[in-house]
Amino acid sequence: MTGTAKAYATVEQAVRDCYGRLVAYLAVHWRDVAAAEDALADAFLAACETWPRQGVPDKPEAWLLTAARRRLVDGARRARVQAKAVPELLALAEEGASPGAEWEEAEIGDERLRMLFLCAHPELDPGIRTPLVLQTVLGVDATRIATAFVVKPATMGQRLSRAKAKLRAAPLRFEMPEKAEWPGRLEAVLEAVYAAYGSGWEEAAGAEPRRRDLAAEAIHLGRLLVRFLPGEPEAQGLLALMLHLEARRAARRDAKGRYIPLSEQDVTLWSADEIGEAEHHLSLAARAGRMGRFQLEAAIQSVHAHRSMTGETAWEDIALLYEGLVRLAPTLGAQVGRAAALAEAQGAQAGLSLLGELPQEAVRSYQPFWALAAHLYGRVGRLEEAREAYSRAAGLSTDPSVRRFLQERMNGL
Repeated sequence: MTGTAKAYATVEQAVRDCYGRLVAYLAVHWRDVAAAEDALADAFLAACETWPRQGVPDKPEAWLLTAARRRLVDGARRARVQAKAVPELLALAEEGASPGAEWEEAEIGDERLRMLFLCAHPELDPGIRTPLVLQTVLGVDATRIATAFVVKPATMGQRLSRAKAKLRAAPLRFEMPEKAEWPGRLEAVLEAVYAAYGSGWEEAAGAEPRRRDLAAEAIHLGRLLVRFLPGEPEAQGLLALMLHLEARRAARRDAKGRYIPLSEQDVTLWSADEIGEAEHHLSLAARAGRMGRFQLEAAIQSVHAHRSMTGETAWEDIALLYEGLVRLAPTLGAQVGRAAALAEAQGAQAGLSLLGELPQEAVRSYQPFWALAAHLYGRVGRLEEAREAYSRAAGLSTDPSVRRFLQERMNGL
């Protein structure tokens, strides 16, 4: 690898490894999310220009932090910052002016936990909290977030900009909230972490390393939350859920990258260590005696995991757990999952009946609904409806290997 190629590869790796951590650190200390993002973007650009000529520094992350700090200081000087920001400006200026500071070990703490709770501030629109976390804490671009939330990229970009402006203008503390404030923000925090994991989970083929790494980052944040909130069962439940899903990553694709559905996966490829860790956290969560959505979802995955020991799936148990989940959190995903479980426990017609109760407008573009409907129509011999549903499910799928799997099933009818 040439020096230039190595430099660019290191920049790309740094984006994946430390973007969210650096943005959170800078935003918390500078108290301006948008300015921190701009400064870090400039620092990455400077790295692309400097490292091929001067070589990759020993500590790329420290180099980027120093460069971003200097840009914040320079920008503040030009803008003639308000008096209240002067002490911070001077402190940062001193750090940046220290001889050789950019080559020293930077003590970059993980401020993402603080940013998670800041992004869940009750004064922010609930609908923007998760997108804000995805962008500022985990570095997901606005276009990808817009796709996940089914809005235009420009619209999502405007919403995110307004939220950051509010954070900057309003007297919001860039500090961990008081303990009494945690319950009011925890749900949004957990939702955001799970949304990040979901984005990484979908990238099972590994074609987009940034998204694949999101799953690992989300699990890391889940562990941080469990340490920070040791008695919170839903934090334990979320971590257990993500670990159970992650345990099956190696079995979701075959050697040629073809999608393998859960019921056909080779259980010997499931990670026993991650399943064990997930069960440990689920057990700790149960001791609190306070059931929640993430614990139920983790419990469903726990039942699936038992197939690696018994060779069978207890569908009746899963159907019961979905009943509880739908009562607690009646999301479209939970309702489709309940239909799938009931179809396995009581027959395809039972599942189709539940699918028929869902509002057609809501499921029009929901790929899991059409994939399940196609499977169940096929089982009861309604082949034309099955083909149509498979076609719709394939058309809605963004994963080429899943699309190919659905088309093969359709052709096999």
